[in-house]
Amino acid sequence: MANQIGHGQPRIERMKDSLLQSLGYMGVETCRADEWASFATDLLGMQIADRGDRGFTLRTDARAARLLVDSGTQERVAFIGWEVTDAGALAALAVRLSDAGHAVAPGPADLIERRQVADLLIAHDPLGNRLEFFHGAAEGATAFVPGRAISGFRTGPLGLGHVVLTARSVEAVIPFYTDLLGFRLSDYALRPFPAWFFHLNSRHHSFAVIGTGVDGFHHLMVELDALDDVGQAYDLAQLEEERIGVTLGRHSNDHMTSFYARSPSGFMIEYGWGGRSIDPERWEPFECDFGPSFWGHERDWLGSEKRAEARQLRLAAAAAGRRAPDFVRGDD
Repeated sequence: MANQIGHGQPRIERMKDSLLQSLGYMGVETCRADEWASFATDLLGMQIADRGDRGFTLRTDARAARLLVDSGTQERVAFIGWEVTDAGALAALAVRLSDAGHAVAPGPADLIERRQVADLLIAHDPLGNRLEFFHGAAEGATAFVPGRAISGFRTGPLGLGHVVLTARSVEAVIPFYTDLLGFRLSDYALRPFPAWFFHLNSRHHSFAVIGTGVDGFHHLMVELDALDDVGQAYDLAQLEEERIGVTLGRHSNDHMTSFYARSPSGFMIEYGWGGRSIDPERWEPFECDFGPSFWGHERDWLGSEKRAEARQLRLAAAAAGRRAPDFVRGDD
């Protein structure tokens, strides 16, 4: 499958079927472990597990570990864990990456134990982000107990959520994720900033990359089971100066109603509800040329000119009567 997505834009080729199922976990290195513990539980509603001198793990569901927080000397996303079906898929992925010239290392026993998985391998994407591919994630010994009163997180086969990278050159990173890892294009936008969104399963996107001129990590999205969970977190976030990085709004492509909170490490956590489900086998990618949000989502990470452009796109979409469907989600 090939998609030419605009003059001068990268060509998207999905050369390989995906061996990946979902975003499984993510790791953070931080000097602010205590701040992370409070942020993750009191605001996000995650559950702390296995806290020790090295850090702690966070749960969002039955899994033993979804977010791993390690004490260190930097503030950064240390690794991103992508789940595969089984040992055979993991071995096939190792061959695929090696044949394409990417270094692949098996996970040592102590790391496998720390991640609470059956096996994993380690590689890096073209931007230098550490990726861990794994299978056989363990469940927690007890039921998930949220850190505050929430209905729960939408995970299961959809995975932890989605991650968004920033890049100086999207051409340097997109082929790795599509040609080798098998991500499929959901949609893309060129204004007010270039962005490409990719799916693995029925979550609209599990991975995205935006062209900002800087290589980095933009945000992790976690989705809640109830809109009120998001609204109540928004109230809590407004009690903390500069905690909110993007105001409450609704996205035009995945229909997520969300806000973005600044984490203690500087990158953002999108806290959302109502993300659309797609049929990954039948989905047709498109250009989202009417802006990234139907309303809200003032982005203070954008410069003033781009913020003004985003606002005009929202107003134009509203004037044209663009809407996302209202719904109450059932089991899916």
